[in-house]
Amino acid sequence: MSFTYLLLNIFIIAIPLGLTFDTRIAYYRRLPAIVFSIAVVSSFFLIWDGIVTARGEWSFNGKYLTGLQLLNIPLEEVLFFITVPFSCLFIYEVVLYTTKSCDIKLPAPAMTGAIIILLIASLALRHQGYTSKALASCGFFLVAAWVFDRSLLNSKQYWLWLGVCYVPFLIFNSVLTALPVVQYNPSAIFGVRVFTIPIEDFLYNFAMLSFYVFLYRMRRQPLADC
Repeated sequence: MSFTYLLLNIFIIAIPLGLTFDTRIAYYRRLPAIVFSIAVVSSFFLIWDGIVTARGEWSFNGKYLTGLQLLNIPLEEVLFFITVPFSCLFIYEVVLYTTKSCDIKLPAPAMTGAIIILLIASLALRHQGYTSKALASCGFFLVAAWVFDRSLLNSKQYWLWLGVCYVPFLIFNSVLTALPVVQYNPSAIFGVRVFTIPIEDFLYNFAMLSFYVFLYRMRRQPLADC
């Protein structure tokens, strides 16, 4: 039994959890939107996780796990889909609080082209399971956001938030893939890595975080003055 992955989850959530009741951000008052986003998006990605694990596209190294499981998924992996969105949505609120709203205009042809390329590439690479699903998830997010929340894609704060989130992503995912806690089937990925991180993880992270903030914004309401 090892607590390595469990400790990583604790490190991920520690600072945002400690600052939840900070009156400037008032993150605790966003709890309904947080719970909604995590419940919906995490359920989807846990199903994804279970499928790709069953298909052998990736696996978990028991050397770094407690051995506890939920629906055949390591407990630590389940917690990952709570600690990461909780922390990243906190970062989103910090970005909104500390920066000015500023729109950027994304050309419709460019967005349409990006969606088409992602979805066609996903079909063309369907023999590489993880690669295909990562590409498709990015394409589906862009479709959903373009149709239902175009202001998100046109928000400079959204892209800044993503950039900030990739900093802890690089740190923690490097640990997960260097030990490795998560092991990838070579036939399911390109094999190209940034440091020790498969490039598919960058696509996966983009889609996952974006869906979290997409659903979060659906329920996020302006805070009434106390």
